[in-house]
Amino acid sequence: MKILVVDDHALIREAMQLVLRQLDANIEVIEAGNCADALAAAGRHPDLGLILLDIQLPGVSGLDGLGDFRERHPAIPVVVLSGSENRDDVMHSIDGGAMGFIPKSQPSRVMINALRLVLAGGVYLPVEILGVPAAFAAASSSPASGAVRAPADLGLTGRQSDVLALLIQGKPNKIICRELGLAEGTVKIHVTAILRALGVANRTQAVIAVSRLGLKLGGLANRPPVSAGA
Repeated sequence: MKILVVDDHALIREAMQLVLRQLDANIEVIEAGNCADALAAAGRHPDLGLILLDIQLPGVSGLDGLGDFRERHPAIPVVVLSGSENRDDVMHSIDGGAMGFIPKSQPSRVMINALRLVLAGGVYLPVEILGVPAAFAAASSSPASGAVRAPADLGLTGRQSDVLALLIQGKPNKIICRELGLAEGTVKIHVTAILRALGVANRTQAVIAVSRLGLKLGGLANRPPVSAGA
């Protein structure tokens, strides 16, 4: 597997070489110090399995770079690895299509577990930074919520489960339409039903809610549960 590490500090890139060896001794780590070099590296290595992206970079910011990666290389999962522990940075990263946000302050074991989850198709969120909105706390503590393990437990159909699986990957409605062969109006109806079932107002809140409930998203995407930081 090839992993691209994008950070302007050489010391961090060297440290990540050691940490990532814990995932697999044969991992090839490719380094870049800014977004321009990172995009060029991604072009040279279309077989990348993962991109670790700092959001505090010289020149083009990591958040802007995240949008470029999602547009040019939508199949490669991107995880933000940042020194920031700002809630807005987490939210903006997930809004931008990141499959995870890992603060650099986390111990290596947490980082490795988070990366394993993302590589398996999940989403990692540092809930201790985001906090838990009252609606989510109520949902996760209700007696019925202990039995929630699949979208069907929330009353979602199989097709809505497919839409949810793609939605939490940060894919826009047009891409979801193309992948599922649905009209855009139909996808919008499904998204509205999904948000209502989760008791949330937008896609980022949906990712957090799925994380809190530990939903297993099967169906077309065959995705494992979304997980949150502990």
